[in-house]
Amino acid sequence: MDASLDPQQQAAVLAPRGPVCVLAGAGTGKTRTITRRIAHLVGDGHVRAGQVLAVTFTSRAAGEMRTRLRSLGISGQGNAVQALTFHAAAMRQLRYFWPQAIGENQWELLDNKFPVVSRAARAAGAPTTTESLRDLISEIEWAKGSLIGPSEYPAAVYKSRRESPLPAEQVALVYERYEQAKVSPAGDQLLDFDDLLLMTRAILDDHPVIAEEFRDRYRCFVVDEYQDVTPAQQALLNAWVGPRDDLTVVGDANQTIYSFTGATPGYLLDFSRRFPDATVVRLERDYRSTPQVVQLANSVIGAARGRIAGTRLQLIGQRDPGPEPDFSEHPDEAAEAKSVARAIKRLMKSGVPGSEIAILYRVNAQSEVHEQALTAAGIPYQVRGGEAFFSRSEVRQAMRAVNQAAQRDDLPPEAETLTLLRAILVPLGLTEEAPAGAQARERWESLRALVTMTEDMLTDVPELTLADLTRELAARAEARHPPTVQGVTLSSLHAAKGLEWDAVFLVGLVDGSMPINQAIKAGDAAIEEERRLLYVGVTRAREHLQLSWALSRNEGGRASRRRSRFVVSLVPEDSPASKIAEPKRTRSGPKCRVCGKPLLGKTASLLGRCERCPSDLDEGLLLALKEWRSGRAKEQKVPAYVVFSDNTLIAIAEQQPGDVTALVAIPGIGQKKLDQYGEDVLTLVRSGKTAGQK
Repeated sequence: MDASLDPQQQAAVLAPRGPVCVLAGAGTGKTRTITRRIAHLVGDGHVRAGQVLAVTFTSRAAGEMRTRLRSLGISGQGNAVQALTFHAAAMRQLRYFWPQAIGENQWELLDNKFPVVSRAARAAGAPTTTESLRDLISEIEWAKGSLIGPSEYPAAVYKSRRESPLPAEQVALVYERYEQAKVSPAGDQLLDFDDLLLMTRAILDDHPVIAEEFRDRYRCFVVDEYQDVTPAQQALLNAWVGPRDDLTVVGDANQTIYSFTGATPGYLLDFSRRFPDATVVRLERDYRSTPQVVQLANSVIGAARGRIAGTRLQLIGQRDPGPEPDFSEHPDEAAEAKSVARAIKRLMKSGVPGSEIAILYRVNAQSEVHEQALTAAGIPYQVRGGEAFFSRSEVRQAMRAVNQAAQRDDLPPEAETLTLLRAILVPLGLTEEAPAGAQARERWESLRALVTMTEDMLTDVPELTLADLTRELAARAEARHPPTVQGVTLSSLHAAKGLEWDAVFLVGLVDGSMPINQAIKAGDAAIEEERRLLYVGVTRAREHLQLSWALSRNEGGRASRRRSRFVVSLVPEDSPASKIAEPKRTRSGPKCRVCGKPLLGKTASLLGRCERCPSDLDEGLLLALKEWRSGRAKEQKVPAYVVFSDNTLIAIAEQQPGDVTALVAIPGIGQKKLDQYGEDVLTLVRSGKTAGQK
């Protein structure tokens, strides 16, 4: 009996050989527990060290497991426990078994998919921009991880309501051409990382002699982070284990945040059904965070709904008490970032190292305003899981394009700087609405952040020119070279999984960012995953925790945002942030002209109806409006959306305003737009012209 283990950890360590499921909450010592379990099984003679295969999801986690096992004296050279990632284990097995299973044809690891996917995209008539290729690669990886072939992809996308970066049939064609391109005429193959899993599983399934040899070598299996397995990984695990049941899995379904990669908690949730005799142990004592942080984490996940929520763990803080989590509301993002920087400076003066402080956000583009605030405060920082804002390729490309445009002498003299900037950024990926595809959307967010930054500059210097903008952007980029010493960490919430800090600042907690707009549109399951993402963020903090949000993006902007729906019930009544009566804004705001419910989100407010309510669109009028807009855009030498966005035209074609009052009631049509285009638009509406009559 190990006195350093709590009763639940001991129960997991001492469980008999066979199926064991350890439900381990954040900070409950799961790595310590499973390495002690392996040591117990080996030390008591239940299994030899070389017969244990432990798999996890990152090289860092596998390395930590090997270090722990070495400290317990059961993992060294030779006949030792194998602690690897799924892919590393599959690669070793494939190299060993390939000659026996496949024969003379060779395989080579494809560690860079870009050239092959690029050729496949061109053959399929798909875009080949860097972001488009990244999104296509992500889709192919999701499909292969989900055991979905090219012909099955379109139906799978429609069924799962997954957002495809291109038409599903076109993605399927790229996928098919990609798979074909990896096989040479001689039969040699390029295998990507997903193929390592698929091919190893196929060899074990199709060659009983090889499967018997493998299962004679490995008798005991341990899987960490089991909530994150994909169907492809589970299929390989099934092939490894075979008809036996000597399997220990560890996970927490309420930390499932990677479903976009194909990961599913279903295998963890169904473990006891597959193995009715399984031992199930719940680890709920949290040794990482103070009771105050733990209580907030329990409150976040306590509001969850659905099957996954039914397995939630009620964490019990084991540390000494600490400060209460802080909530703060700010008028705009710049004010929020400055407040966070001041709080960080106070923490550092009190003795908290910068390396033990993190700012966590939902999307990488949110880092820009915090980089600026930290730079101004003289606080060193590092960006994890992505590049610093001015180091991103799309931002560098945009700055070059602005510089080149500033040197031209043929720009319209009456054009406003902001209009010119938007026109420059359109070919680089700036559109009125966020594009489909995670990589394309991330590029769009960065470009939109440049526009926001310029709007802020124009507030201070209304006469700002493109040349001035070029110099200001270059100066800001030069200033934001953080020292090489370790500093405050800036990270997306996804990239922060598995890490922890003494102090954590969760920023940008507004509806549209947390939960993100795409999740709101996708429905309840996606919103619940966003809630779990916030839960993961909260549980990264050991002692100090601050949650904050801004009611406007820009300084002096309209306070049109709402704090995250996840935060509303968390704010204590005595907190200054609780004094804002946000629900009143929702109740007194515009309502859907179809169902009468309050309108939520920019698009719904613009259309005057909920996005899911039926449209009464006059398609002929919409076509006439688009043709008119195209002509005006050409006259003014500006992108079409600068005249009116697509959603504004749809709103006009649906609502068909008959006079100036009705026209300006459509959001986005102010006095300037009315003066420029009002008469034309009202004439088109009144005449009811169709495309065929024009």
